Amino acid sequence: MKKQIYHGSNSIIEKPLFGFGKVRNDYGLGFYCTEELSMAKEWGVSKDVNGYANIYSIETAGLSIFDLNSSEYTILNWLAVLLENRIFDIGSALAQEAKDYLLKNFTVPYKDYDIITGYRADDSYFSFAQDFINGIISVRQLGNAMKLGKLGNQFVLKSKRAFDAIYYEGYKIADSSESFAKKELRDKSACRQYFDVEKNKRQRGDLYIVQILDEEIKVDDPRLR
Repeated sequence: MKKQIYHGSNSIIEKPLFGFGKVRNDYGLGFYCTEELSMAKEWGVSKDVNGYANIYSIETAGLSIFDLNSSEYTILNWLAVLLENRIFDIGSALAQEAKDYLLKNFTVPYKDYDIITGYRADDSYFSFAQDFINGIISVRQLGNAMKLGKLGNQFVLKSKRAFDAIYYEGYKIADSSESFAKKELRDKSACRQYFDVEKNKRQRGDLYIVQILDEEIKVDDPRLR
């Protein structure tokens, strides 16, 4: 199946290079794209500086795709991947215990795949994940928070096979005055909804990290769905 994908950047990238980039991104080293042009424009700009939405086509037939948003996985599988790759502020004994437990029990074999799709832990969304491992919000609240602001999914090329299957199709200019404002509004909207709707709205039966640790809850527990 042929897909069109976009990569937001401050430069034009005709040939993405396998093995280069930041290793501390959400899913580790890879080429981070989206299937939404408007989202790539937001990722490509900074304040008062225009950017580019690089356009590519990719034939996914024959490539293995790991979908972290699949019903097969839980939000804690996504969080375990994030904990493995991003730098978290582990400011308490609880957060360190939570990190160790999630990495041991919720890690998934995402490195074995050509492509990974899933949430992007951008700005506020990363802070939501930190709130969870610090015991402030529940699994339910974390799952709901990741949908706030409609950030969309990442489409990440991980393997040499995936890089070989991508073809450059051109670019669109990302206008800072338009796209940066949208980016700021999306982030502020997510924060506002988080504090107004999720953070202080505990429900009976909510599952917190302390209970997960105490009961040694595993990925197949129905309460995580």
